[in-house]
Amino acid sequence: MKIRKELWFGLSFMAVVIIGACALLLSVEKITNGHLGLLMLSLVVTAIMLGFPTAFTLMGMGMIFTWLAYNRDATKTLDLMVQAAYKTMANDVLIAVPLFVFMGYLVERANLIEKLFKSLHLAMARIPGSLAVATLVTCAIFATATGIVGAVVTLMGLLALPAMLRAGYSVPLAAGSITAGGCLGILIPPSVLLIVYGATAGVSVVQLYAGAFFPGLMLTGLYILYVVLVAKLKPKWAPPLSAADRVVTLPPLTQRLTTDTSSHALTSLIGAMKGKRNTDVPMGHLMRQLAIVVLPGLLFLLVLVTSYRAVTTVEAEAVYDIQQIGSNSSERAKDTGGLQEPPSQGLQEPPAEGGLQEPPSGDVKEPPSGDVKEPPSGAVQEPAGTAAASSGPAAAAVAEPPAASSATADNTPAGATTRDAPTWWWVCFAILGALVAMFYLFLSFARLEIFKMLLSSFFPLMILIVAVLGSIVMGLATPTEAAAMGALGGFLLAAAYRRLTLSVLQESVFLTAKTSAMVCWLFVGSAIFSAAFALLGGQELVETWVLSMNLSKTQFLVMSQAIIFILGWPLEWTEIIVIFMPIFIPLLDNFGVDPLFFGLLVALNLQTAFLSPPVAMAAFYLKGVAPKHVTLNQIFLGMLPFMGIQILAIILLYQFPAIGLWLPQLLYK
Repeated sequence: MKIRKELWFGLSFMAVVIIGACALLLSVEKITNGHLGLLMLSLVVTAIMLGFPTAFTLMGMGMIFTWLAYNRDATKTLDLMVQAAYKTMANDVLIAVPLFVFMGYLVERANLIEKLFKSLHLAMARIPGSLAVATLVTCAIFATATGIVGAVVTLMGLLALPAMLRAGYSVPLAAGSITAGGCLGILIPPSVLLIVYGATAGVSVVQLYAGAFFPGLMLTGLYILYVVLVAKLKPKWAPPLSAADRVVTLPPLTQRLTTDTSSHALTSLIGAMKGKRNTDVPMGHLMRQLAIVVLPGLLFLLVLVTSYRAVTTVEAEAVYDIQQIGSNSSERAKDTGGLQEPPSQGLQEPPAEGGLQEPPSGDVKEPPSGDVKEPPSGAVQEPAGTAAASSGPAAAAVAEPPAASSATADNTPAGATTRDAPTWWWVCFAILGALVAMFYLFLSFARLEIFKMLLSSFFPLMILIVAVLGSIVMGLATPTEAAAMGALGGFLLAAAYRRLTLSVLQESVFLTAKTSAMVCWLFVGSAIFSAAFALLGGQELVETWVLSMNLSKTQFLVMSQAIIFILGWPLEWTEIIVIFMPIFIPLLDNFGVDPLFFGLLVALNLQTAFLSPPVAMAAFYLKGVAPKHVTLNQIFLGMLPFMGIQILAIILLYQFPAIGLWLPQLLYK
């Protein structure tokens, strides 16, 4: 019987794990509890690769080795299991998991992806490799809305792969675009992986979402740049769309106005409202088309006005607070009848020392001068008194500038209620205004129909995503509250597209319960396993071994990410997070690594692991729905360039941590 290559790899990996564990135990003089912890870790990995359920394997191994760690005390072992289960079920962060999963399943069944892909590839028809670019953008948007890798890869395999193959695309490029784009849901919020990592590492999920936003955009941009370059350098791999594929059919009423899809829509619609040229077209149709045409301009003006008011309005309360802080001392001094009286008692001693210019430093450097016994407030009053001694009116002028200087730090005079708009606002709206102007300048009837398709597919998803992520990142809602809002949005989307039937709702609820139960039991098993590993001293043994290597921060990160990458071949991301993150997280403080930054590296790394042959789950999802002539080797070959891009993204994130840390630091400093 011939064994498949995947089985050979799995058996070989298990053999390496078992041989390594046995060699470790045989090499030590005395087997301690710490070595038993490492043996438990090896047995868990082997059992999972043999196909045993991960959660129950963790719980079973954890219970057995906890019993050994407690010297065969069953009572303490059962107490630990109960406490671990209760701790997991009481974790409020995990409430967001079933809600986000439910949102994903509802959006998936709203059948938006077909409309989204068609509208995007028509909108990007003139871009090289437009079908592959549209596939990546569709995957990124849909992955953001669902976060389910298998669902995105499967649906895009049914929809985009046949379209790309018919257009003459290279099989590896088409397969690589689908699998790489489908895995973006691991990184781009609202990612379930980030929730699980945050709960495991004790990191704020809100900050993780904010930190993963720009790395996700960077990775998507690198994918698109690669596809465009390949289409330019190798046109045979990604030929441009034919004229027939770019045809946009006009509605019957619009065809009465014109059959030329390239004619300008705005001028034609306005002209059709005059005289006899609209006799065959109802006025209601013309008004509806014009309403759609002016919608972008109205939205631009609305955002322009509201944002301008927001950035130019000065909060009166903040200005008053600053003025009161800076003006209290001068006002109190004026009320006393003269500025020279309050500091007069404190000014008698410094002149004897001749140190009027630097009283604070003199008090610090010369303790024997006799001023040591005076309270610190006296030292603070001396500089004010010095200024007052020189000139009473001048002192009054000196006492007020702190308020004025703080008020004018942003070129805003004291007491003003408005200020100039910042430069970044002008730049952003200049770019946005140029885009809106180009929209109206080149708005043909064909582009108007594409815009209407985007309005019914792209914008509803974007509104849902922006509402969910924006409320989280801006601090308007917790992840759990935002997840509830997202679940409601998915429910409304499915209803709006007439896909919300009883069977769809039942299926979504069942799959949500199944996925959530898996995640929660994984957490219970992970808590028991981690407790047993710590009780046996395995964590201490690992820390001692790692610290004895005298690694630098860079070397530690490279080693840890390499281990995670290798583990990503045979294991799912859930298993890696709940089993190995509790081992890595305690080591971060020793090397000065931010857990938030480490989590972003892990999320990028696990995407690479999902695309790594021979055990790449995304490849098997795609193979299950691909035509028979598409082989696994072709899919693996298409994955390799995208794996290289992911490694490049990891290097860029490490070299420029601000890509992931700038937004959390800006919002939550």
